[in-house]
Amino acid sequence: MTLAIRDFASGAQADIALAGEIEQALRTALRTRGRASMAVSGGSTPQRLYQRISRLQLDWSRVSVVLADERWVDPGIAGSNETFIRENLLQGEAATARFYGLKTADPSPRDAAQTVSRKLLNCPLPFDVVVLGMGNDGHTLSWFPDATGLEAALERDGPLAAAITARPSAVTGPHTERLTLTRAALEQANLVALLIHGEQKRAVLEHARAPGPVSAMPIRALIRDTALKLCVYSVPSPEKA
Repeated sequence: MTLAIRDFASGAQADIALAGEIEQALRTALRTRGRASMAVSGGSTPQRLYQRISRLQLDWSRVSVVLADERWVDPGIAGSNETFIRENLLQGEAATARFYGLKTADPSPRDAAQTVSRKLLNCPLPFDVVVLGMGNDGHTLSWFPDATGLEAALERDGPLAAAITARPSAVTGPHTERLTLTRAALEQANLVALLIHGEQKRAVLEHARAPGPVSAMPIRALIRDTALKLCVYSVPSPEKA
């Protein structure tokens, strides 16, 4: 297992540290292969991190930004991760980045998954940076516990995107239809960062590190993956973020 946990006193300290590592990873990629890529998640936790990253002095025109997962709602509708990323990351210096959203005009994620997977092949892979969050139910990306499509999403040799139908819960809200990057999409990623704020999520993480089925807490798929270098950025209280 290549799981590392870094503890920070505040969200600001975690953001500064992670932003520095993201900058280094992107600069290295731009220098060595001429392009760079990062996969990013929605949610309130990384908002100020993204705002900080958007001010980095990089050649953003050569950086691809890919959504890690998306609710099946159009941009501009409540719950859209694309809208969140456009408003908080694709601003300022980062406005020229090439953006890969996951929502299409198709009626469902299942109809869109194959097309999106092919589109993502145009993105420079492996990802130089992946920024993830985790829910209190042990999900990450849109890998929800016991969701329809979860098994396919966790395959390392499958497509880059997969449709998920989550079981309705307080975490999913009304948005149970999702499109998500798969484990295959994360293959050989350089920096995989998991942001968790609050003692409750830290307890969820510790629970996930204990024996138990991956289907019940899909974050275990990453924790137990010896081929993946996962680094947790942990902050004790959301109020200090």
